[in-house]
Amino acid sequence: MVKAVVGANWGDEGKGKITDMLAKQADIIVRFQGGANAGHTIVNDYGKFALHTLPSGVFYSHTTSVIGNGVALNIPVLFEEIRSITDRNVPMPKILVSDRAQIVMPYHILFDQYEEERLGGRSFGSTKSGIAPFYSDKYAKIGFQVSELFDDDLLKEKTVRIAEQKNVLLEHLYHKPLIDPQELLETLHGYRDQIAPYVCDVSLFLDQAVKEGKTILLEGQLGTLKDPDHGIYPMVTSSSTLAAYGAIGAGIPPYEIRQVITVCKAYSSAVGAGAFVSEIFGEEADELRRRGGDGGEYGATTGRPRRMGWFDCVASRYGCRLQGTTDVAFTVLDVLGYLDEIPVCIGYEINGEVTADFPVTPLLEKAKPVLKSLPGWKCDIRGIRTYEELPENCRNYIEFIEQQIGFPITMVSNGPGREDIIYRKSPLSK
Repeated sequence: MVKAVVGANWGDEGKGKITDMLAKQADIIVRFQGGANAGHTIVNDYGKFALHTLPSGVFYSHTTSVIGNGVALNIPVLFEEIRSITDRNVPMPKILVSDRAQIVMPYHILFDQYEEERLGGRSFGSTKSGIAPFYSDKYAKIGFQVSELFDDDLLKEKTVRIAEQKNVLLEHLYHKPLIDPQELLETLHGYRDQIAPYVCDVSLFLDQAVKEGKTILLEGQLGTLKDPDHGIYPMVTSSSTLAAYGAIGAGIPPYEIRQVITVCKAYSSAVGAGAFVSEIFGEEADELRRRGGDGGEYGATTGRPRRMGWFDCVASRYGCRLQGTTDVAFTVLDVLGYLDEIPVCIGYEINGEVTADFPVTPLLEKAKPVLKSLPGWKCDIRGIRTYEELPENCRNYIEFIEQQIGFPITMVSNGPGREDIIYRKSPLSK
């Protein structure tokens, strides 16, 4: 059975914890898109980890971790990440890398930095990890595919051609040092030697696994609102963040994805620029940020303070719909225990009219939140293991949000650890 774990909103929803938890009963975990520009924070028996490229199932010895063809593969970052976990007594994971994955090159990272610098105040709030230049090259058909590392004649010709093309921009637009094709070739040879033991035909491997009835988790990065087609364009990422893309980014038929677990936070947070209707500021935001997550709301990759807001029913309903949600995993609920009242965004006021439908970006920029306050539960809910044991106001909060978004909340996370999870049979479940 194939299950996808994806985000409903801006990313940072807690997908890593949910994947890590579900991986206990899985055989294979596949990262299907994105690169090292965002991360998943995981707390388990080994400690606290921030993963950027490795799938969140690497902490189990029975799983195989797969880097799918849809991933922006930064080879040095991948190996640094492997070292970062094995240095802390995590057993070396079983890793496979798709021969069709494409490689983030050092010049992609430089071009990302140079372009943000050039744009100044008009920048996109990039993490400067090379993601937009990487995907630009992929779709301009001048990227390097992993399989090409093993064709020396092709590499020699292609490095010269790419250097010529990139050097025009470096010299005349950015006024930066030029690329040396020989150095580029040597870099690629180093990448080849590192990655060679892990390369395989991933779609063939997954086809066989499906036929054998294995459980496969597809792990996405970021969330619906960062999707380049359906998100808050142009403040989006460069690859599709939707579960539907999991079929493409892993190389399996779309009908094999039987369950889509969409992760929602009990409040909202976002890293980077872009429309964020329910955003809060000042001391109110600072307190939520301090209490949030495990050790505060800061980007797992960038360390940037996350922007904070109340739960957004409009954005989350839209996010869940686009993902094709079968189950909602509702995370960091324990964080809200300090509040007397908890505001929830139930609509957007745009040009004097209230809507519950998520609009396109130019209208989103004008939207003001319509808030409804629900009574808080004013206690610590960590350690509770059954839904019935949760305080009444806490259950009311979950059920109100479930009714607003229209998708079943079947998992409630009330702490950072693997065991901090409450499974629930929702009345909305089919």
